[in-house]
Amino acid sequence: MLKRPTLLWLLVPHVLYLGVLPLVNRVTPTVLGLPFLVFWMLLATLLTPASVWLAWRGDRKRAARRAAGRAVAPTGKRAGEGSAA
Repeated sequence: MLKRPTLLWLLVPHVLYLGVLPLVNRVTPTVLGLPFLVFWMLLATLLTPASVWLAWRGDRKRAARRAAGRAVAPTGKRAGEGSAA
């Protein structure tokens, strides 16, 4: 996990649904006419795809960087780094 820190975004849904649930288990405050718990679940449901997308985007960028680092020509230069002469 330390080598792929962008995957920590995948913990966001777990924290939103389970970690904070005892704190938001309220009925009296209403948000947009909904009990707070229902609003919180709706918010968590809408934020889950965003966090998964952020993890995917970060992991894809990391894979692209690794692939660019592997593309080394036999002369020791990276692919696309031609000589100026």
